[in-house]
Amino acid sequence: MKPDLVVLRLGELVLKGKNRHRFEKAVYDQVRRVLQPFPGLTFNREFGRVYIHMNGESFPLLAARLEKVLGLGSFSPVYTTSLQLEAVQATALVAMQAIGTVPATFKVTVRRVNKSFPYDSQEMNNLVGGYVLHATPGLKVDVNKPEVELKVELREEQALIYSQVFEGAGGFPLGTNGKAMLMLSGGIDSPAAGFLALRQGLKLDAVHFHSYPYTSEKSQQKVKDLVSKLTEYAGDIRLHLVPFTSVQTKVHSAYNQNLLITILRRAMFRITEKLADNYSASAIVTGESLGQVASQTLGSMNVIGRAVGLPVIQPLICMEKQQIITIAEKIDTFAISILPHEDCCTLFLPPSPSTNPNLRVVESIERKMDWLETELDEAVKQTETIWIQAEGKSSFASFF
Repeated sequence: MKPDLVVLRLGELVLKGKNRHRFEKAVYDQVRRVLQPFPGLTFNREFGRVYIHMNGESFPLLAARLEKVLGLGSFSPVYTTSLQLEAVQATALVAMQAIGTVPATFKVTVRRVNKSFPYDSQEMNNLVGGYVLHATPGLKVDVNKPEVELKVELREEQALIYSQVFEGAGGFPLGTNGKAMLMLSGGIDSPAAGFLALRQGLKLDAVHFHSYPYTSEKSQQKVKDLVSKLTEYAGDIRLHLVPFTSVQTKVHSAYNQNLLITILRRAMFRITEKLADNYSASAIVTGESLGQVASQTLGSMNVIGRAVGLPVIQPLICMEKQQIITIAEKIDTFAISILPHEDCCTLFLPPSPSTNPNLRVVESIERKMDWLETELDEAVKQTETIWIQAEGKSSFASFF
């Protein structure tokens, strides 16, 4: 027996504060977007909830999409029946059996909205629980810490019954906290940082620096594949592919000592800020984790971050590597990230990169490169911008 409804519960963050109605609408719009392939569905909204009428559609297919809706707290497949005791009991048993494996313990929780129903909530707890218990060998009641809670809502015209609760992505609805530029490499960290930024309500553009022909087109395809995974949560994402070869080679020719990586990273930040201005973004998101590499020491991040005026958001900053890997595995980017690729950041790596650069020294070196700003502007002009669509397709957008 297929469920008749799916009930969606919005996350606590969505339901708090003066922005509740805006957040609710943002989640609802995202739900409608991800469920477009199911034309038979119909929707209605109540306070803090959305009800999806299945009309014969497959729940497992819907669930795979709903679990990636940001701002959604949880959802459940719901069985409906008439307001007759025998019908409620029989449907409650169906809802329990839909779990598949018989749980060790359960309890019944009845909510009687329809006050004209002849049995009160406590009586219905006993009547429904006793029926399910008698029909399910090995099942026991535990009212304190049950493995499964069977819920029954007695409404005005029908009863709603469910026993499964699936966790949603949680967080804030997509785009409700503004827009940022994600500096995306082909590694493990930056896609995980992008996911956490999305979960905090940021809409993202992705920025990737490549050094063709030193880096291959395969490395660019790898980044497109990573962005495609993020679109499962974010919808279409604009990807900016920045040609960085000219900047790198000219900087390296002018200076190739221990501050080279710091200067190149500052150049990347400044290019990203220029793109942010062009595309109305208010922050930069990066995948730094404190202490992982030379450019991610506190001293290095301080000097690199001062290259720009925008806020720099670093969601992974205090995470251990295994925590980051766990996130990457959850969003299905880990297997892509560990594929071999060329990283433009390592092409001209000095033997002993500085871990505690001096800002005044770095700025003094940059001032001697009076051509640098022109090179950064040219990199922005030559940037290729493409849309990575939510179904994994990409389309040419523009050369800025």
